[in-house]
Amino acid sequence: MPITTLPVSPIEGVHTIELTTDRAPLLQQFFDENPAYFLATAGEPAGPNEGLEEITSELPAGMSFTKKWVIGYVGTNGALVAMANVITDLLAGSIFHIGTFIVATDRHGSGDAQVLNDGLEQWAMTNGAAWLRLGVVQGNTRAERFWASRGYILVRERPGIEMGKRIVTVRNMVKPLRGGTLEQYFALAPRDRPVADGEL
Repeated sequence: MPITTLPVSPIEGVHTIELTTDRAPLLQQFFDENPAYFLATAGEPAGPNEGLEEITSELPAGMSFTKKWVIGYVGTNGALVAMANVITDLLAGSIFHIGTFIVATDRHGSGDAQVLNDGLEQWAMTNGAAWLRLGVVQGNTRAERFWASRGYILVRERPGIEMGKRIVTVRNMVKPLRGGTLEQYFALAPRDRPVADGEL
């Protein structure tokens, strides 16, 4: 059954919107004002069309999914305080993928990231997810620690990924939401199965 509702914001004074192409300038402003994610992953600030590209970029050919949701968390002043890109049913019907998750720099250390992430998890579970999946850039220490603290498990590393002016290793991580085993996950997403040294 298609998902028709956005996650509810768990933070008082913040509400959620779907970031569609007409709202790309709002997302671009957020990216410009909060460059830490882009500096940590791509080695440079967001490009001038980063907001629109986040909304309109397509997944690689052959990767099945239902919808890419780009979710904005809007504060009382009308500006974004966080955003999340979540792809539903990626690779299999019960896997939701967090493509991007950024909280405004001035809210780091406030607990907002944990609360917002918990809200996303609840929304995903309500809509049939058994697994959450994401990729974190190796060396982005803050993000690596955050996702590990939220219960994500490293399953595979993918070196040689181009991000901005850097070539990075992306670490794919998964989190079981309903108590499944990694073998059950790999049966759904064999491309995430770990490989031996020297294999691609």
